[in-house]
Amino acid sequence: MGIEPFDPQFDANWLKKGLAGRKVSIKQALLAGDVVVGAGNIYASESLFRARIHPKTQATRVSLARCERLVASLQQTLTDALESGGSTLRDYVNATGEAGAYFTLHAAVYEREGEPCKVCATPIKRIVQGQRATYFCPSCQKV
Repeated sequence: MGIEPFDPQFDANWLKKGLAGRKVSIKQALLAGDVVVGAGNIYASESLFRARIHPKTQATRVSLARCERLVASLQQTLTDALESGGSTLRDYVNATGEAGAYFTLHAAVYEREGEPCKVCATPIKRIVQGQRATYFCPSCQKV
């Protein structure tokens, strides 16, 4: 099991070490949960967008500088989601009976296929990785 994104040990060096030798995509490495936990499908797509990392980039090829951006982006994405009520898409409800889909209303890429990127106006793309939908901007997120 990986560590929590807000664990003091979770930094760029931890991430880089955890990604070393991994030939899967960075998106799949984030979802695997053995380096970091809590980076679910929505948060992984959003964090990779914020860090400007293409989701198909081989995990072992993510530089230390990109790891620094990704750690910061993951932590900020999760903070934003927590502050806005989470992002459950299916049947989760909180103690007052409200669904946790607020963060998706502010998503930069998730479930926005074909819509213009909020940064550069390039249409958002959708691909499937490991049977999960991945959303990204092909202009902002280069391999």
